[in-house]
Amino acid sequence: MFSADTKTLNRIEPVVRRVLIADPNLASARLLLDIMKSMGAREVVTESDEHRVMDHAREMEPGLIFTERSGPKLDGEQLARRIRRSHLPCRRVPIIMATADATATSIRGARDAGIHEFLRKPFASADLFRRIENVALKPRDWVEGIGYVGPDRRRFNSGEYPGLQKRTGDKPTTAAQAALEVKDQALRILAAALAKFDNDPIQATRAAKQQVETLKALATKNADVRLSIAVAALEGYLAEGVPTRAGLTGPIGAILALAPPETLSEAG
Repeated sequence: MFSADTKTLNRIEPVVRRVLIADPNLASARLLLDIMKSMGAREVVTESDEHRVMDHAREMEPGLIFTERSGPKLDGEQLARRIRRSHLPCRRVPIIMATADATATSIRGARDAGIHEFLRKPFASADLFRRIENVALKPRDWVEGIGYVGPDRRRFNSGEYPGLQKRTGDKPTTAAQAALEVKDQALRILAAALAKFDNDPIQATRAAKQQVETLKALATKNADVRLSIAVAALEGYLAEGVPTRAGLTGPIGAILALAPPETLSEAG
């Protein structure tokens, strides 16, 4: 059914070793199962019920998840959000949405739910393999935000629809521009985490911790002493125990004070 060079198959093996397929269409699920087995998958589980998919995700810790967009007991976008916002070890694994519903709305919805790749049915094995190569060998930066958790949406490229949501024009042209985008995004997420802390303290805390790591790396790379000091204060507070909104206000505020006004105006 499918053939690829041994070297590439060895490189993608950690991702395809355990695969979870959420699809109410038995024939479609079986096709995916057979293709994944031909790519070296050792364990493949198919399921049509969203709640059972979450159970399997917890039990088997898949390295790759496929999902349909919808079914009688399945909402693919909701499933992706549940996985991304969970505490499961597989919360960051690649998720590929495979569906015949390849409209601008469905692709945009998949992207905003934290889906890595979008694949239109019916598909050829070669098209599927390209998606798997992308997620296995070209990992995207992870965004731990408040309104969004998942792979960097600015790098989303479905390959299925030529509309604006592909956002190919958003790719930074220089390393300096890319670093500035990362910093601005981290600052916006910190501002949102503080503003919405009472609504979702667990995710706000997780988002704040992720931005600490991002900003620490940038401060070190750019020898930014002021940012390093401000980030260290936030890191120290987060390490003390369970944070509160009042406790976060000072250290996050000190970091945000270093940001230009236009960055904070886009927070949310």
